[in-house]
Amino acid sequence: MADPLRFLTLTEVAEVLNTSSAQVYAMVRRGELPAIKIGGRGQWRVERDRLEEYIVAAYKATEEYVEAHPFVEPEQSE
Repeated sequence: MADPLRFLTLTEVAEVLNTSSAQVYAMVRRGELPAIKIGGRGQWRVERDRLEEYIVAAYKATEEYVEAHPFVEPEQSE
């Protein structure tokens, strides 16, 4: 089996994250997701390892958010 490609297009990243290419582009432009710009037309590429690091960091941030904002079940009236 061949090794996966080192770099992903924004469309491929969007597929992995189950979101839109526009959302991934915004994440890259805000600096949330590291990417490189290549070629004369400035196509964006995200290194697979950087995407995995982003996902791990997102899980950590979500965990911290959940700890700081616990879910409280609404009281049920009888």
